[in-house]
Amino acid sequence: MNTEPLLRTLAPYVPQIRLYQNWLRDQRGLSFATYNDLWRWSVTDLDAFWQSIWDYFQFESITPYTAVLANNVMPGAKWFPGAKTNYAHQVLRHAKPAHEAGFLAVISLNEKGLRQEMSWPELRRQVAAMALHLQAQGVQPGDRVAAYLPNIPEAMVAFLATVSIGGVWSICAPDMGTHAVLDRFRQIEPKVLIAVDGVSYGGRDFDRMSVVQELKDALPTVQHVIIHENLGTLDLANCDVAASVQMATITARNAADVEAFEPMWLPFDHPLWIVYSSGTTGLPKPIVHGHGGTVIVALANKILHNDVGCSYHPNSWGERFHWYSSTGWVMWNAQVAGLLNGVTCVIYDGNPGGSKENPDWGILWRMAAEEKVTFFGAGAAFFANCQKAGLDIARCGDLSGVRALGTTGSPLSPETQNWGTEQFKRIGTDIWWCNLSGGTDFAGAFVGGHRELPQEAGVMQCRMLGAAVESWNEAGEPVQGEVGELVCTQPIPSMPLFFWGDQGNARYLSSYFEMYPAGHGRKPGGGDGPASMGGVWRHGDWLRIGNEQGQGEGCVIFGRSDATINRHGLRMGTSELYSAVEALPEVMDSMVVDLEYLGKESYMPLFVVLRPGTVFDDALKARLNNAIKVALSPRFIPNEIFLVAEIPRTLSGKKQELPIKKLMLGQPLEKVVNKDAMANPGCLEWYVDLARQHLAKA
Repeated sequence: MNTEPLLRTLAPYVPQIRLYQNWLRDQRGLSFATYNDLWRWSVTDLDAFWQSIWDYFQFESITPYTAVLANNVMPGAKWFPGAKTNYAHQVLRHAKPAHEAGFLAVISLNEKGLRQEMSWPELRRQVAAMALHLQAQGVQPGDRVAAYLPNIPEAMVAFLATVSIGGVWSICAPDMGTHAVLDRFRQIEPKVLIAVDGVSYGGRDFDRMSVVQELKDALPTVQHVIIHENLGTLDLANCDVAASVQMATITARNAADVEAFEPMWLPFDHPLWIVYSSGTTGLPKPIVHGHGGTVIVALANKILHNDVGCSYHPNSWGERFHWYSSTGWVMWNAQVAGLLNGVTCVIYDGNPGGSKENPDWGILWRMAAEEKVTFFGAGAAFFANCQKAGLDIARCGDLSGVRALGTTGSPLSPETQNWGTEQFKRIGTDIWWCNLSGGTDFAGAFVGGHRELPQEAGVMQCRMLGAAVESWNEAGEPVQGEVGELVCTQPIPSMPLFFWGDQGNARYLSSYFEMYPAGHGRKPGGGDGPASMGGVWRHGDWLRIGNEQGQGEGCVIFGRSDATINRHGLRMGTSELYSAVEALPEVMDSMVVDLEYLGKESYMPLFVVLRPGTVFDDALKARLNNAIKVALSPRFIPNEIFLVAEIPRTLSGKKQELPIKKLMLGQPLEKVVNKDAMANPGCLEWYVDLARQHLAKA
């Protein structure tokens, strides 16, 4: 196949959100003087807004729906009842026109220099072959398929194949420890396990077959194992994992039934995938999203706000979308979502910073130049590392085709954004930054970019259309220009259907809906609604809307308002870290806080109480770090480990992570903790001294 797209004379580029507003004007007779007017309409007249998104993106259903939003209640909102759809159908509808226009579906690269192209017809064929194989193994709609795969095309194929037949997908990254993976997969009882033989990262190969064996042994519901040979060293004849077959053998099949395959039409809210977002207690939350809600929100967010157009549309001809991610982060899901709109996705598997011996932060930039990437996304920490390394992107090839930089995962500092802007000015590009914040919890974004609004370094440009986001003070009142709790007062189609195995929605309710009284702030457009509408969604972030005077659309996320760890863009529950650390016989108690705040470099100290007589030396610190590395991921190794006499606890025994976090961020002791509610208030003076020392160095 000729991989060079057909040449075409194009008119000047029009931002995607402008095209949508032109359509609203011409087709609906709706014009808005300001973005705030458009946003307020989108979160007040929910039916009209989401109907417009359905129509604008020509969402397909083989059956009619009876309402847009049947019941405005949180949780439990019912969207487009009666409609039938499928994520894979939305992807594969682009196969013919994209291919005829000369565009690829996926371009993949890894740190060993392997480059692969996948055409749209090949993507469709492999998905069909894999789907038919899964059906032959007895996978029925609703059955879970668990994957232990890196960011490679095979993961995309396996995902689309699973969901095309109604299976429920769930993936973990191979850099996660066995215990962390089992904490997730055990909860969902998968029927099929798709795993990799090994991975390469930072210039080293890591065999994963022993982990795959552990996963198989610990997951009694798994009836079938599929292995992808990634390292090229797999010996299936001597493989301990019983009844495993190679994925390459499955996807090589080409027959009449493969050619005739079509994705199954499923109810709008049929489960699509299970993703995991950890809180401060208990196991990771297995969050279930639906087909229809995920697709319609992804289209609205990615196209209107991220300004990523269809590769074969004249206005965005040749679009190539890259967002660096591992499969353990929801941005992998966001990268795959590029396919929903017929966009060529450029993916990379490996360490974006090179190896310890040969650090190199130009790897992804050179890839972007060579592959003609137009939208380049990564975690905020990636850009900060490029800045610290003194990277000169002008030396990384021709990056003039990059028109947008996307960031999320943690707040992007103004210094780093200004650095990137200056880098692109030097090559003649006035770069646009699409800074966004949302999350795994609802497979979307609450605040993000707008191609036509003013940019300010370190500030996200606006609240997303359809996202009724407010910042609430301690009295539960919406404020402008002040830092408060990020809440969403109206439902969004991609909010979770439920948590897997969550009896009576208990964890779901406690995770998002228990902080404020039911009905408070729930009336569309503002004000209270009846208690029957349920509560507002409390997300767990500190947010300021507008500048310090409350003016403008810009939003700033100031980090987590709870004690969840957000390390380099990946979230992990503190309870998971404690399980790893406190398994060591020397450790009696522990506590960790993550001081990620307003774009400053992440700093995560670990506090440990040791058994009497234990020597606190470098060897023990190394064991603690290794326990975290093996059980969770190297990303969660703390910056420092402190020996303490006591961990501060409430009278009910709860570790006081959030008060210590606030203390170390500079808030006064009397405002962050009630000593009368503590079991051991005498231990606080040590933490006050530490906070004072830390702030002096910051």
